[in-house]
Amino acid sequence: MTSVISVNLPQQSYDIAIAPGSLEQLGEKMSSLKLGKKVLLVSNPTIFKHYGEKAIASLQNAGFTVSTCILPPGERYKNLNSIQKIYDAALENRLERSATIVALGGGVIGDMAGFAAATWLRGIHVVQVPTTLLAMVDSAIGGKTGVNHPQGKNLIGAFHQPRLVLIDPTVLKTLPVREFRAGMAEVIKYGVIWDAELFAQMEASKHLNQLRYIKPELIESILIKSCQAKADVVSKDEKEAGLRAILNYGHTIGHAVESLTGYRVVNHGEAVGIGMVAAGQIAVELGMWQTAETERQNALIQKAGLPTQLPSGLDIEGIIDALQLDKKVKAGKVRFVLPTQIGVVTVTDEVPADIIRQVLQKM
Repeated sequence: MTSVISVNLPQQSYDIAIAPGSLEQLGEKMSSLKLGKKVLLVSNPTIFKHYGEKAIASLQNAGFTVSTCILPPGERYKNLNSIQKIYDAALENRLERSATIVALGGGVIGDMAGFAAATWLRGIHVVQVPTTLLAMVDSAIGGKTGVNHPQGKNLIGAFHQPRLVLIDPTVLKTLPVREFRAGMAEVIKYGVIWDAELFAQMEASKHLNQLRYIKPELIESILIKSCQAKADVVSKDEKEAGLRAILNYGHTIGHAVESLTGYRVVNHGEAVGIGMVAAGQIAVELGMWQTAETERQNALIQKAGLPTQLPSGLDIEGIIDALQLDKKVKAGKVRFVLPTQIGVVTVTDEVPADIIRQVLQKM
């Protein structure tokens, strides 16, 4: 499997390079982009232990000078304190405008490294080297960067496109099962919003909940089709003026669940799984989607080992209040991405609170 997918943008297009073993070519690939020689590698201790040396060796062999910033793992550290640590490392190592921050890790590391790059010296280069399925298929692509505010997810951030996204599928071997399942939530999302063929391929697979039980051809298809879907949408709408909002399918209620549980109970993918179940049922209640199709979606979510029920003890009114803090709220109205058939969704702000309440109470 070697695939290069282009994200075509007016100001700065870039490639998503997918190839087994490509981590060893990181330095070579970055050299071809004519970047400055200073690199700050941002990672967490777990990922760095597995892949840090390999990434640094590749960069040094290509003539880069590498310094590191290692941050604690987990969504609850995705805040401005962590960004300050990246700035401190950037200052200590005298990162200039020609320098590059390399994000080696999952979505949390990618979002923070990207935001630090967007804001250090008003913007330096960033290269994304995602090590989780979720980051590979979703968060590393498209330039959305940022951190959480105590009141809500990703409220502080900037659009800052990477110069390169380098995906080495072999690193998934060390990914914990729960993290793999979290990534599958985003893959199922692409099936529902964009790619009915991908949805059908996943339906045909006996297992979706562990990497070792999934055929290599399906993993290849999942990576290529998901990255292509994200690239297509971002190329058409870089800053979420319209179409890109569909990528938030399942995220509206999902983000509220994450935020209300303090980022400690469910991970991002699990929250998106719950959010997709809720959104699917809302679409059914509004007469937009057939019950049989929402059942097909929910069966895939369960097959991927993801939750379909709200965490116990969560206050329904709290969720409804939290929706008002969603970034997609326009003129005080919450915008929902709702399916009309597998592979097709629409965005609407005409969802009565009573319907949301009714759906959540049954979960």
